[in-house]
Amino acid sequence: MSTTIDQAGAYTLGNRTVRRLGYGAMQLAGPNAFGPPKDAVVARAVLREALELGVNHIDTSDFYGPHDTNQLIREALHPYRDELVIVTKVSARRGADGSWLPAFSAPELEQAVHDNLRNLGLDTLEVVNLRAMFDPYKPAEGSLEPQLATLAELRQRGLIRHIGLSNVTPRQLEEAQRIMPIACVQNMYNLVHRNDDAMIDALARRGIPYVPFFPLGGFSPLQSDALSAVAAQLGATPMQVAIAWLLQRSPNILLIPGTSSPVHLRENLAAAQLVLPKDALAQLDAIATPAA
Repeated sequence: MSTTIDQAGAYTLGNRTVRRLGYGAMQLAGPNAFGPPKDAVVARAVLREALELGVNHIDTSDFYGPHDTNQLIREALHPYRDELVIVTKVSARRGADGSWLPAFSAPELEQAVHDNLRNLGLDTLEVVNLRAMFDPYKPAEGSLEPQLATLAELRQRGLIRHIGLSNVTPRQLEEAQRIMPIACVQNMYNLVHRNDDAMIDALARRGIPYVPFFPLGGFSPLQSDALSAVAAQLGATPMQVAIAWLLQRSPNILLIPGTSSPVHLRENLAAAQLVLPKDALAQLDAIATPAA
């Protein structure tokens, strides 16, 4: 398979068109996205190669490191290509032990926006995702209206163009859509974890992108006998099959698989050329079912 992503298709994110297969920068930081990268030279090379292979959508956050990942992006890619869309997220901070802590107040959100602007070397952030932090590790109910109001004010000041959501429930999405246009939703979703099937379909009907985080399982890579069997049948890696499944799942899914390895980067992007036949899709669809 070719390593180009020209056939991955495109979709609208905010008011920009991005290729459906992008890049997530989380793994450029240290373990659990905490601390500096093991090899900053390789990290910058991965970012440059991603763009050379056609990526024009990078997902990041200033709490990766913290600060390290955004600084690497600036060092490697600034001044940015006109077609590149950088999406970031706010509302968390890191404890001294690397723990994920809420940073949900208006001053904290404003500081996070300024930190992202400074470390990325930007005057305006294209898309900022508000990550719900009622539970740092999974969606949990709670109103996002105060936080959205803060981001809306920063948008009026020209610091943000579009606002998205992350780690949210369907109820929080509905609340947010009553307050303002939502550019995208970024929740955990992959071949095994499919709680958001109904949300993906509802967003597709409205033309809103859904951006799965941990599309390959994150810090615990996906493992399944069925996945491995399909990969062997198709002459692909299990991760390539998992990416191809997501691309075929719905046209509004934008993918941001992350890696700090040039080899894995090329493998991930090559998955855009992999078309899963019906029998393979049937095997993969049987791996997990949506939560009740």
